[in-house]
Parts: sequence; structure tokens; C-alpha cells
Amino acid sequence: MSLLDYFRSSKPSSASLAKERLQILVAHERVSRNQPSYIPKLQQELLTVIQKYVNVGQDAISINYEQDDNQEMLELNITLPDESEQNN
Repeated sequence: MSLLDYFRSSKPSSASLAKERLQILVAHERVSRNQPSYIPKLQQELLTVIQKYVNVGQDAISINYEQDDNQEMLELNITLPDESEQNN
């Protein structure tokens, strides 16, 4: 195998990259479709409260909702800035 062939084979094609991104979007849509209708409002209200104390953007908070036959789980992730970013 030549060096050029190696780089061609290891670099993902734009089609495979697009397929991977589409799979991620479809998976996200499936999760979003099954979540309760109050989740987006809850996310916004939590962000508003957090922003009173910490300077974070919209992308700093994510909420995941999962449900199976026996339980429901609401997972909240908040990415807080470093202290050095907060002091500026």
C-alpha cells in the first residue's frame, strides 16, 4: 500500500461523515419525541436560574430524558466555566 493509498483509506468520505451525522440527528429526534412536553421549558427555566449565579450560555445545559417500563430518568448536565473565565 502506498502512502497516498493509506491517507485515502483512513480519511472518512464526506458520504460516510454525512451518514454518521444523520444517524446522530435521527437518534436525537427519537429521544426528543418521547420526552414530556415540559422538558424544553424546564431547561430554559433552569438556565435562567443558573445564569443568576454563573455566566453560562444556552449550550452549557443539557437535559436527557429516558423512560422504560419501570422508571423514568431525567439527567441534567451543566458545563460550568473555569474560575478564570468566571472572573473576567
